[in-house]
Amino acid sequence: MPVVVIANPKGGVGKSTLATNVAGYFASQGHAVMLGDADRQQSSRLWLGLRPEAARPISTWEVGDNSVAKPPKGTTHVVLDTPGGLHGAQLDDVIKLADKVLVPLQPSVFDIFATRAFLDQLAEHRKAGKIQVGLVGMRVDARTIAADKLREFVEQLGLPVLGQVRDTQNYIHLAARGLTLFDVAPGRVAKDLAQWQALCEWLDR
Repeated sequence: MPVVVIANPKGGVGKSTLATNVAGYFASQGHAVMLGDADRQQSSRLWLGLRPEAARPISTWEVGDNSVAKPPKGTTHVVLDTPGGLHGAQLDDVIKLADKVLVPLQPSVFDIFATRAFLDQLAEHRKAGKIQVGLVGMRVDARTIAADKLREFVEQLGLPVLGQVRDTQNYIHLAARGLTLFDVAPGRVAKDLAQWQALCEWLDR
């Protein structure tokens, strides 16, 4: 049972957007998906409450404030949305469960510095060698200097960059209805699905 953790200590980088759409992708493949939310803001849990009954089911994974319990039997795929400032015992619990960690990045100097420290911490973790780590650029406009700085940063890391998610209202409008890119007609979100292709292939490995 793959467990995909979405993590970055910096708040507001798009963790919940990434987590809900990863869960939506797994659900679109017919998997029994659970989406857990360890963030106090409970954005992913709120999103699940908005999800229509007609959409492919995604179950709630009850996650405590101070610990992460194993998901129940019958689940085939798990996605965990984590809080900003993830560290210490909670980070240990998450890494023990994780098969893959997705780290969303935004093209700002603040996000870059905060994320670098986290990636260093992740690399030093005793189980870091047993998980796969991938980076995803969030709200990236490829024409900007900020995007160039982000590219320079990730080139130094030796980690796969699985894609860059453009800054579009599609994610906002879909989230408000409890939906993902994978719940609507592909023609409506073709540009966005193209950006997710490499990420989806990585998730399926």
